[in-house]
Amino acid sequence: MQDLAIKLSMLLAFFAVMVGIGLYCRRHATDVSGFVLGGRSVGPWLTAFAYGTSYFSAVVFVGYAGQFGWKYGIAATWAGLGNAFLGSLLAWAVLGRRTRVMTQHLDSATMPEFFGKRFGSRPLKLAASVIIFIFLIPYTASLYNGLSRLFGMAFDIDYSVCVVVMAVLTGIYVIAGGYMATAINDFVQGIIMIVGIIAVIAAVLNAQGGFTAALEGLARVSDPAVSDAPGVFASFFGPDPAGLLGVVLLTSLGTWGLPQMVQKFYAIKSEKSINTGMVISTVFAVIVSGGCYFLGGFGRLYSDQVNVAADGYDAIIPTMLSDLSTVLIAIVVILVLSASMSTLSSLVLASSSTLTLDFIKDNIIKDMDEKRQVRWMQGLVVVFIAISVVLAVIQYRSNVTFIAQLMGISWGALAGAFLAPFLYALYWKRTTKAACAASFLFSTVVMLANIFLSDYFPALLQSSINCGAFCMLAGLVIVPVVSVFTRAPEQGRLQEIFSCYDRTVTVTVKDSIGRSGEKRK
Repeated sequence: MQDLAIKLSMLLAFFAVMVGIGLYCRRHATDVSGFVLGGRSVGPWLTAFAYGTSYFSAVVFVGYAGQFGWKYGIAATWAGLGNAFLGSLLAWAVLGRRTRVMTQHLDSATMPEFFGKRFGSRPLKLAASVIIFIFLIPYTASLYNGLSRLFGMAFDIDYSVCVVVMAVLTGIYVIAGGYMATAINDFVQGIIMIVGIIAVIAAVLNAQGGFTAALEGLARVSDPAVSDAPGVFASFFGPDPAGLLGVVLLTSLGTWGLPQMVQKFYAIKSEKSINTGMVISTVFAVIVSGGCYFLGGFGRLYSDQVNVAADGYDAIIPTMLSDLSTVLIAIVVILVLSASMSTLSSLVLASSSTLTLDFIKDNIIKDMDEKRQVRWMQGLVVVFIAISVVLAVIQYRSNVTFIAQLMGISWGALAGAFLAPFLYALYWKRTTKAACAASFLFSTVVMLANIFLSDYFPALLQSSINCGAFCMLAGLVIVPVVSVFTRAPEQGRLQEIFSCYDRTVTVTVKDSIGRSGEKRK
C-alpha cells in the first residue's frame, strides 16, 4: 500500500505541474500566431527540448527499443546515434535557418500552408492537410499503447482509465496555453526523461553485474533462427546490418519531413537560438534515444522471463524493469508519460492547426477572424485526442499490431510525402508543384498498399519500417527528376520568394565577427 502511495503521489505532482504550466501560459494563446507558434519568440532551450521530446515517446522507449534491441542486440544503439546526428544535428543545420526565414517571409504557420504559398497551389495545400490528418492518427494512437504494459506492471489500474486521464490532462494544457505551454512542459518533461533514462540504465546494468558482465552475457546468447554467428547480439553491427540501416534511416531522416517536427523551426526566436538549439537537441538525443536503444539491446538477457512469440516485443522493456525499486518504477512511468504527453501535445497541435488553417478556413468557413480560428483549433484538439483514445483502446483490446508497425506506417507516409519536396523547396528554385504532387502521391499510395497488400511487396519492403525508408529515399530522386521534366515555376514569383535569403541585416560584433581582416570605418 505504501509503494502504491509513493507512485501515485509522484504522478499527481507531475500532473499538477503540467496543468499549472498550461494555465500560466494562457496569455500566449489568444491569437493564431501565439497558439500555433508561441509568437515566433521561443528561445533555444525550449525549442531544442520541444524538438527532442516530440521526437521520442513511448513508441521509442517501449516499442522500438524493445523490438530492435531484441532483433539487433547492442548494435541497436546505432539507431539512437542516428537519431542524434542525422535526425537532430543535421536536421537543425540543414533545415533550421532556412525554414525559419522562408516560413516567416511567406507568413506560413503550417507545413501545408508552406507548400500552398511556396508553389502557389491551393490543391497542394489541401492535399498536404488531408495526408497529415489521415496519417497522424495511427501515430497518435500508438503513443498510448506503450503505456499499457508499464501501467500493468506498476499499478492495478485499467489501461483505458490511464489513457483517458493522460489524454484529458494533455488536452487541458494544450487548449489553455497552446504552443508556449507545450514548449515549457516539453522542457520539464525532457529533464525528467534525461534523469530517468540514466537512472534506469544504471539500475538494469547493475542488476546484470555491470556493463562488462552484461555484455559478456549478451555475447553468449544465440538464436539459430536469426544467425549462426557466435556473439552476434554483442557485435558492432548485429545480425542484420541492412535491416538496421532501414531503422536508422526511417527514425532519423524521417524527422526532416514530419510536420510536428519541422514546425518547431517556425517558432524559434533568432539566429543564435538556432545554433544553440542544435547543440542542445543533439546532446538530448544522444542521451535519451541512444540510451533507450542501448537499454533495449540487452533485452535478450531476459529471454527466460518474456515470451516474445506470445506477448510481443512490447513486453520486453517492461519485463526488464519489473524488478526495479518502487521509486525507480515510478520514475520510469513518469518518464514514459512525459515522453508520450509531449509527443501527443505536439501531434494534436499540428493536426488541429493544419485542419483549421489549411482546410476549414476559407474553404468551408469564410472570413474566420483570429479568435474564431483559435476556438476551432482548441475544439479540434479535443476531437483529435478523442479519436486517438478510441483507436488506442480498440487496438489494445484487439491486439491489431505492434507499436513499431503503427509508427512505421505513419512516419513512412508523412516523411516519404513531405521530406523531399520540403527540402528542395527551401534550396532549389527549379522545384515544381508537379514534383511536389508526385512525391505526395507516390508515398501515400505505397504506404497504403503496404498496409493491405504487403505480401505482394519484395521481402525487404514488406516491413513498414523499410518501406517507409524506401519512400523517403525515393522522394529524393522523384522530386528533381519530375521537376526537370515539368514546367518551370514563374521566375518573378521565385525571385520574390527567395529574396528572403538575400535580405541584408545589420548585427553587432558579438553576433558576427564579420569578414577576416575587415577594417573598422
